[in-house]
Amino acid sequence: MSQNDARRLLDQYYAAFNAGDVAAMEALVTDDIAHDVNQGDRRTGKAKFVEFNAHMTRCYKENLTDIVTMVAEDGSRAAAEFTVNGAYLATDEGLPEADGQTYQLPAGTFFEISGSKISRITTYYNLEDWIGQVKG
Repeated sequence: MSQNDARRLLDQYYAAFNAGDVAAMEALVTDDIAHDVNQGDRRTGKAKFVEFNAHMTRCYKENLTDIVTMVAEDGSRAAAEFTVNGAYLATDEGLPEADGQTYQLPAGTFFEISGSKISRITTYYNLEDWIGQVKG
């Protein structure tokens, strides 16, 4: 995949994310996707990615802004930095109680691209910052 094609793939992924179109996001990943959740275990396979997205949709409403992507010359790896603007809709196990609190925090994601699809997603953000914002 070329650098420009990889950038378009990430643009499609983030457009789908911001539209809340999880089916479109899921169509852009490989069947054996490696998904590293912030401060969590690696989830492998599209079924686990679909399960994660359903959970996130239930608990959070998020929109990403200020997205900047960086792509390797060969298109095989990429990164994105962005601002997460969200609302905490339903209590997530082990986290503070949800009551529609809003939050805004910087985050970043690393990607691997295989063929024409995303084969790894690794996301990082400051969980303590997020907890501080939703606790008030």
